[in-house]
Amino acid sequence: MSLNHAVIWIDHKEAHVMFLSESASEAEVIRTKTTHPHLHHKSGEIGSGKAPLDAKYLHSVIQAVNESKEILIIGPGSAKLELIKYAHHNAPQTAENIVGVETVDHPSDKEVLAFARHFFYKVDQLL
Repeated sequence: MSLNHAVIWIDHKEAHVMFLSESASEAEVIRTKTTHPHLHHKSGEIGSGKAPLDAKYLHSVIQAVNESKEILIIGPGSAKLELIKYAHHNAPQTAENIVGVETVDHPSDKEVLAFARHFFYKVDQLL
């Protein structure tokens, strides 16, 4: 494993971005500036009743990992899929480096690192 592995745990409020190798890791937390992620949903209206993620927030997350060779995106809900869509539309070179997407609830940073190390170990064995 090289330090070019990155894992992003993301939800609608914050993203934990971690870069890792077998023995070292670095982390940063990126928070959205949006304060109201839910809209009031009226009967008969089309839509989910949820506000879309802030584009500046998604841009900040993608910029944090734009030099990573392999990216794993994890999280509890739809934010991880919105991040992937954003990457494909706005940063296609970074999107090509996304090697996995997994649903994970709300783990601690240590649990995220353990999950990522296990995931990237398997990926590295396939290469």
